[in-house]
Amino acid sequence: MRQPVTTARAATPSAPGSVGDVRKANLVRVLSVIAAATEDQRLSRADIAQLSQLTKASVSSLVADLLAAGLVIEIGVHRDGERGRPSVGLILNPTRCVMGMEINVDYIAAGLVDLNGKLLAHEILPRTNHGSTASEVLTALGELSQTLQEAARSQGLMILGGGLAVPGLVQEDHFTVLQAPNLGWVEQNLDVAALLPEPKTRFRLFNEANASALAQQQLMDGQERDFLFISGEVGIGGGLIIDAELFIGPQGHAGELGHVVIEPDGKKCSCGGRGCLETIAGQEAILATAGLGDGTDSASRQERISQLYQALQSGTEVAVNAVAEAGKSLGIAVTSALRLYNVSTVVFGGHFAALEQWLRPAMESSLQDHAPSIADQARLLRSPLGQTGALVGAARSVVGDLLEAPYQLVD
Repeated sequence: MRQPVTTARAATPSAPGSVGDVRKANLVRVLSVIAAATEDQRLSRADIAQLSQLTKASVSSLVADLLAAGLVIEIGVHRDGERGRPSVGLILNPTRCVMGMEINVDYIAAGLVDLNGKLLAHEILPRTNHGSTASEVLTALGELSQTLQEAARSQGLMILGGGLAVPGLVQEDHFTVLQAPNLGWVEQNLDVAALLPEPKTRFRLFNEANASALAQQQLMDGQERDFLFISGEVGIGGGLIIDAELFIGPQGHAGELGHVVIEPDGKKCSCGGRGCLETIAGQEAILATAGLGDGTDSASRQERISQLYQALQSGTEVAVNAVAEAGKSLGIAVTSALRLYNVSTVVFGGHFAALEQWLRPAMESSLQDHAPSIADQARLLRSPLGQTGALVGAARSVVGDLLEAPYQLVD
């Protein structure tokens, strides 16, 4: 979601830089003004000069670079008044995009996101990834990526970069999944070149919950700068936004809410610990408690999830109680998170969003029991992102990188 255009302040470097550095900074300034324009605005070079506080000559030169790089295009002709010379509007190039991808336990997905953050195309492929090697999963995802690449070419779209979200701890610099218990992966190096050969800018690796939190941030009110995003699938992840920035901690692993201990003597968790939130409120845990199998029978998880929703809608007691128990434990975890992170807004995604009407009463009751002093200020929201959140967040982050460093594409 683009924000209204505001006047950019002229930069005051703390130390003198080279002419090239100044030009790079001004290139970013001009592109940021164009990117911030609302959909019904067509900024002229004169408009951009005024908003960026750069000279018209500088803006014309910088815009020429952005046009040559294919990041912006000229569109339409408008008059500022009844008289005067017609001016050409400038917008982000709608034919440039980034590919977002996701690996989850039950599916792989890929999508194309344009420079405005809009999802242009989305493909999801059911696949049992637990027990498969990273190489096998990336081969399948590479084939899905190829399908999207061909679709992009047929529509005249150019893919500039890509992002991949996975449900586990990652080391982005080395494209390594350090630990993804629900995939059964430990220290897996990912050959991302097989997913998107020769990206024009960069390829990035994300934790799934962090990527979803970044996507959710685009939907929040401008005043909502702090929130915790909780992603519920087979596992449970958390993405923390503080002062409108993703907080990942010194080692990049902050927000692992699914492995907060709720029952010290509880069940063994896939992480190797015991009594984690995931063992009570994770997708598999809810299904098992609802009497819908433990994952070892012939029915797929999606079939069992459908059975769960049918049971909930018909008021089947064992299913209702299973979700209520998950809501109670989730409320305990949320209570701890609100106190620890000093935020008041929590956004629920994944199966937590789908189960909201059955989860919320127990969750709110738990929050009231354990933290009455903050319960009334807590805002519990449902994310509308569904299964697109992680890949959209990953792609938008790469778009953001590009808009902050457009000189990567300028000769």
